[in-house]
Amino acid sequence: MRFKRASFLTKIVVLVLLIYLATSLLDLRGQIQSLQGELSGKEQQVADLRQENEEKSYAIENSDDPEVIEEVAREKGYQDKNAVLYIDVAN
Repeated sequence: MRFKRASFLTKIVVLVLLIYLATSLLDLRGQIQSLQGELSGKEQQVADLRQENEEKSYAIENSDDPEVIEEVAREKGYQDKNAVLYIDVAN
């Protein structure tokens, strides 16, 4: 059986098609890497929000505990009336 040789035009069409497929593949690979980076950022955001929710749930559950009340007050900038305030003037 003899095979017919492909014409020059057929070879050019196949070559152009291969180049197009290679560039499309590289573009898709870049998009995948970009989306994976975005996904890891979103996963970190979710972890941070879960941690924040746990802290707030703990504060709500223990809202009658004087230590928790004192900690929340300190976070908001309040201090005990008998506390001694030290100011660092070295900076």
